[in-house]
Parts: sequence; structure tokens; C-alpha cells
Amino acid sequence: MKVSHIGKLATRCLAGVALLSALACWQAAVAAPWTGPVAGPAAQRDKRITFISYDLRNGGITAAYRGLFTAARELGWQLELVDGHGDHNLIRAAFRGAVAQRIDGIVIGGFDTDILAPELPQARQAGVVLVGWHAAALPGPARPLFTNVSTAPEEVARIAAEFVINSATGPVGVVIFNDDRFPIANVKAGRMAQIIARCAHCKLLAIENIRIEQARASVPDAVARLNRQHGRAWTHNLAINDAYFDAMNVALVSQRRADIRNVAAGDGSAVAISRIGSGMSQQMATVAEPASQQGWQIADEFNRAFAGHPPSGYVSEPIMVTQAFLAAPRGADIEADIPYRQAYRRIWQIRGDQAK
Repeated sequence: MKVSHIGKLATRCLAGVALLSALACWQAAVAAPWTGPVAGPAAQRDKRITFISYDLRNGGITAAYRGLFTAARELGWQLELVDGHGDHNLIRAAFRGAVAQRIDGIVIGGFDTDILAPELPQARQAGVVLVGWHAAALPGPARPLFTNVSTAPEEVARIAAEFVINSATGPVGVVIFNDDRFPIANVKAGRMAQIIARCAHCKLLAIENIRIEQARASVPDAVARLNRQHGRAWTHNLAINDAYFDAMNVALVSQRRADIRNVAAGDGSAVAISRIGSGMSQQMATVAEPASQQGWQIADEFNRAFAGHPPSGYVSEPIMVTQAFLAAPRGADIEADIPYRQAYRRIWQIRGDQAK
């Protein structure tokens, strides 16, 4: 597996364990070389891709689609987006429709392929290439996917949990928010629970299972109940997605619990990044996916499949986003230091004057 040195360096700096200043760390990251793929097939032109999103309310899915959209333009591909709205029937119908149109490739955006079990044989017979984004528990090839694009979820979970442990000044009582419908979410939640359980001054108070798309409606009631149950023993929240914290601040303040701190193990939504940067939120950090870069990786994986090549084997590194990270000169673009566009253009043999 190939990993991004930039992402790894940023993670160390921003988790508070590096000795470099924030500016020096940023400068080091800028100077770091690209360690993703450097070789592969030239651009395979005139392809049609359908991106089926589980639910575009998930900011990570949206960001990955936007990355793929820009990459597809440079490759000269047609790209169609379908928002499944979390509705399995709608998702299956969209998948059947794409296969019937003899589309070249389908992105499984943020859901497990078990949903599509009855439809998969038709896709296989039609020769449709399937590439996943967070569509399996782990990154890399996973039948029926050509490959699954994501960071390593256990690493994301480790970074988030250790940030909570290392930033605390006293006993730590943690609630983990999960959505157990998704294998990748269960990997994250399980790993965070293990790390908290091994911490001598920490206690895992609860694992709350709330559907991501229902987080805004369900979190306030959960906060009130958890505060009654655990009181001042409750000090921190960990979540598998930033969405759980979209409604968390108001709910915590209404319970007079402005002392509780929140850390997300994914995905780095624009809303979460904005509130972390403001310094006025109880969310201290998010372990973000380099989702735009992953959109370009999705395009590269399709390009390899269309050319008869194997998957790249590349696994991108997560980015630890804190207020200090956002204060660095890069601004709000958390992927500004990663030269992925240039790298993929070189692989696809797209010159600067051809880039759209």
C-alpha cells in the first residue's frame, strides 16, 4: 500500500505530538513529495460514469463527487449524479437504469454493495466497472468492486481517539456515535472503543447508534438522555461522521454542558471545518478524508480498469483538522498542500494546456 507523506506529516503535527511549530510543519508538508501512484495508463477517452450517492447530505460523499467531477472533465468523460436520499429502492432503481444504459462505470458512493445483491449479476454480465467510495470496510479491491477508495478506517479511528486522550486534562468519559448499517462505520466505532477501553483514565460510557441522515433530528433527545444518565462523568464525544455534531452544540448548551468536547473520525465536511475554524464550537477536530483527492483517485482507478490494468493499491492518508491547522496559510482548502492533480495529469498524459 502507498500512503501520502503529506497527510501523515499533517496528522502528526496537528495531533499535538510534533515538536515543529504549526507554520514550520505546514512548510515541511508543502515541500514533501507526492508518494501516491506515479505510473499508469494514459487517459481512456469517451467514457460514461454514473455516481450513485447514498445520500448527498453526507458531506464526504459530496466532496468526493466534486473531485471526480473535475477529474472527469479533464479526461473527457460524461458524469451523471444520482442522489439516493438513503432510499434503497431508489438506489437499486438507479443502478438498474445505469446498467441498462450500458454505462462504462458506476461509483458506489457511501454504501455497501449488499444493497444491490439482486442487480449485481446484470452489471457483471454487462461488463460495468464498479468503484466504491466508502463502500466496504477497508480500502482496496473487494468483490464486486474493482477497488474501494478510502483512508484506512482503523487509522482514522486511532487518530481521533488518541486526540481525545492526549488533549484531556482529567478523567475522560466518552460517548461514541455510530451508524451500524455501514461496515466502515463499525470498524471506526469498534477501534475507538478499544482505544478508549485501554486508557487508564478513560471510560467508555455508551455507543449511540443513530442513522447519519437522522442525526440532526435525533441528537438533541440523545444528548438530554445521556446527560441524565452520566452527568459530569460525560466529557467527550467521538463520532464516525461530522453530521452528529451539526446539531450537537445547541443541544449541549441547552443542557448547560458547554464543557463537553467533540471529535469526529470523518469525514471533514465543509460545515464542520467552518465551525472548527471559528473556534466557537465544541467540536475541536475532525479527522478528514482528502475527499477531492479521492475523487481524482476514483477517476484513476476507473482509467486503470478501462485500460485492463490492476488497481493502483494507493491508500490516501487522513488529515487531522484543528483550529491551528486552519490558521496556517493554506486557508480553508485542507488539501491545498497535496499535488494530486499534477500527479494524475502526468499519469494520464494530460498537458497543462489540455486541462479544463
